[in-house]
Amino acid sequence: MAEHNTGPAEVGAPMDYDAHESTYNAFLAAAKFGSLFIVALLLGMTAGFFAGAGLLGGIVVMLIVFIAGMVLLR
Repeated sequence: MAEHNTGPAEVGAPMDYDAHESTYNAFLAAAKFGSLFIVALLLGMTAGFFAGAGLLGGIVVMLIVFIAGMVLLR
């Protein structure tokens, strides 16, 4: 037969909510700025390969998009 516990579901050490929240905020920041970097990289590659900007033009486009995104996402 199945056991029917009437006590609390949590057993063990109490959760450190401050550490949990700081880890969650760090994950959100990494996801946000990682996505921004990927978008900036793809736009830089597009400018370099398809728009005829070359390597330096693609890098410039990537840096401009990345810096603008950093300013907008703060």
